Amino acid sequence: MPRTRRSELTAEARRVNTEQMARAGWEVRTSRRLRKLTQRRLAELAGVGRTTVGRMEAGRGAGVSVDSWQRVAIALGRRMRLSFDRDTLEEPVDAGHLVIQDLLLRLGRAHGYARTFELPTKPADPTHSVDVGWRADHRRFLVLLEAVNIVKDIGAAARSSARKVAQAEDLASALWGTGPHLVTGCWVVRATKRNRALVARYPDVFASRFPASSVAWARAVTEGSAPPREPGLVWCDVAATRIFPWRQRR
Repeated sequence: MPRTRRSELTAEARRVNTEQMARAGWEVRTSRRLRKLTQRRLAELAGVGRTTVGRMEAGRGAGVSVDSWQRVAIALGRRMRLSFDRDTLEEPVDAGHLVIQDLLLRLGRAHGYARTFELPTKPADPTHSVDVGWRADHRRFLVLLEAVNIVKDIGAAARSSARKVAQAEDLASALWGTGPHLVTGCWVVRATKRNRALVARYPDVFASRFPASSVAWARAVTEGSAPPREPGLVWCDVAATRIFPWRQRR
């Protein structure tokens, strides 16, 4: 490590330590006084030296062992926790979900759709939204795409999707009036081993819920052709780079 970089690191570590030790010392002193303990009595309870407690409270506890800090904290009926800030390189909790949404947004752009991330299907209640919405005003299409990373409660998810399509009908009427239009939806499911096994285990459940041709839906999503009127299901590869049909039982 270059000398300049090392000096900057040392200075930053010293600054952070000073702040943390001052805060930790204040916590010890405040808790001790609330319990009407002397430094000597707290030291006896914790099994450390009185001067150790004094250094902690003065904000000079950087050289005190973690064990001693924990002893003092427990003697005060508290717990000291060491933690790291969130890693800036760490993926978001919903990264698996987001990567599918990102793929669908890119495909929608390529097909000339107006795209919406987390499209509200009931504007008065933003908790009602679909993962990705595609809108084609010239064709009066409103396509609702659900990015499914993990298939969990099938029944609840199916009811939620049906409700969103019904709500989106009102949205379509507000956009285009009472003329002919199409509001339809599709699940885009990550093709993990678990998800594929689940769909295979309940083929008639999924066939009943998603009667539209998966091949037709895959073309609509990947090529921009007109989507089927009935709800459908397609697979997305694990890396979220391509869409392919689900082999339905007929």
